[in-house]
Amino acid sequence: MIMKYWILPLACLVLFTENRGTILSSAAQNARPHILFAIADDWSYGHASAYGCSWVETPAFDRLAREGLLFDHAYTPNAKCAPSRATILTGRYSWQLEEAANHVCQFPPKFGGFMERLSAGGYQTGYTGKGWGPGTAKDVSGKPRLITGKAYQGAKRRPKASGISHNDYASNFETFLNEQKPGQPWAFWYGTTEPHRGYEYGSGVRLGKKLNQIDRVPAYWPDNDNTRNDMLDYAIEVEHYDHHLERILSLLEERGLLDQTLVVATSDHGMPFPRVKGQAYLHSNHVPLAIRWPGGIRGSGRHIADFVNFTDLAPTFLEAAGIQAPGPIMQAMSGHSLFDIFKASGSGQINPERNRVIVGKERHDIGRPNDWGYPIRGILTSDWLYLHNFEPARWPAGNPETGYLNCDGSPLKTQILEARRKGLSTASWELSFGKRPEEELYHVAMDEDCMNNLAESLEHQKTSTRLKDLMQKDLLRHQDPRMLGKGDVFESYPFVNESNVHFYERYMSGERPRTGWVHPSDFEPAALELSLIHI
Repeated sequence: MIMKYWILPLACLVLFTENRGTILSSAAQNARPHILFAIADDWSYGHASAYGCSWVETPAFDRLAREGLLFDHAYTPNAKCAPSRATILTGRYSWQLEEAANHVCQFPPKFGGFMERLSAGGYQTGYTGKGWGPGTAKDVSGKPRLITGKAYQGAKRRPKASGISHNDYASNFETFLNEQKPGQPWAFWYGTTEPHRGYEYGSGVRLGKKLNQIDRVPAYWPDNDNTRNDMLDYAIEVEHYDHHLERILSLLEERGLLDQTLVVATSDHGMPFPRVKGQAYLHSNHVPLAIRWPGGIRGSGRHIADFVNFTDLAPTFLEAAGIQAPGPIMQAMSGHSLFDIFKASGSGQINPERNRVIVGKERHDIGRPNDWGYPIRGILTSDWLYLHNFEPARWPAGNPETGYLNCDGSPLKTQILEARRKGLSTASWELSFGKRPEEELYHVAMDEDCMNNLAESLEHQKTSTRLKDLMQKDLLRHQDPRMLGKGDVFESYPFVNESNVHFYERYMSGERPRTGWVHPSDFEPAALELSLIHI
């Protein structure tokens, strides 16, 4: 989308240095906010008390929403860990990031991130848990980059469920905080590995949750005890992220730093369940987002209806820090600072030009012939989701014979696969794993689960054409190689792990490479020869 914003004037800019970039006066440095970026791993929109969810309790996230802003239309443009986080860091769409468009990739040195830029601008930076990845981030000399700052991973604590990391995130943040010099601004990346799989099965019920607390199971899954148990186990891990966020906020409050800190809480993409994570449907890309910053946000408790996406975060952080130019560390950003929303009053739609988001993907997974991906581009508005699948002959969640490797192993995945194998039901399998037509169109205002594909309906052809044209215009402005006839470049980029290279060919020849994120039963005994499913 084309948006024009005036950058707020910065009276405090005084000079540039060769090594440090933009340097501000000491008075201005003291005025710059600290920045806390809190990101969960695989947490879906709506699964927070602030959004009305009854089976996931998130008091810390709710506090940020109550004392700041709650976003109803926040999205990642790419629903997989590495490309989503690369978008956050750079303020650029994944298809603008060369190798970093893929999963398990090399992060090109030419693309700097906001944490590196803040460090050059005088901020102390650090992270705990999961930063950017999976992949490799090195500079031009081959030295590892501090792409999310210095690591703080030393403190450990036994969690209440066996699937949860022992990382004591809040204590690691405290260690970072104890190292800071008075008056020096800092930026910290708090990234949990929760609610990423795997889970302790039945932990949700064991810890007091009830299956009937879940008010709605998405229509693309079977609604039974197994599915609901899986969802409650996920809820426990979301609450673990929120618990540590609560401890971090309390620590900041005790030290008189909370109101001096810009706090952003979100997730990298949707939950690690079939048809969600790694795909491009509404539930794949829609993420929770709450922002608190009393010194920079007008009003509190506002619900924001504007469409914002992860390209908007980096320019927001730089503007808050008083950094006018992203270079030379960062490339030009595609996103737009959220300061127009911060400085507005009231709820609802603030900027009418924030009315859509472009979504898509390239190679998320291994296990297809020739190391192919499953390229998609799409456009999402308040009413519609249009998707273009560039290679509909391929399997969207990965090949059956190699275990559908773009879908994490889970009790629900196993249930769906076994139901098809036993001839009991194929509906959830078709929706989660079956091949898809070239075009998909969903009326998401009435069909948030994206169950009824309207792309082939004569009644909706004008809508499909209008959305496709608008999507292509945006992508051409992004210089997306897919729009320039150069989309194959994404499949030429190598995996950084040798064990992933030519996985399909090696597996089919009898080798059994390690695939710890799926279950052995996920692998089909033979390739499936099924007709195209028109969903």
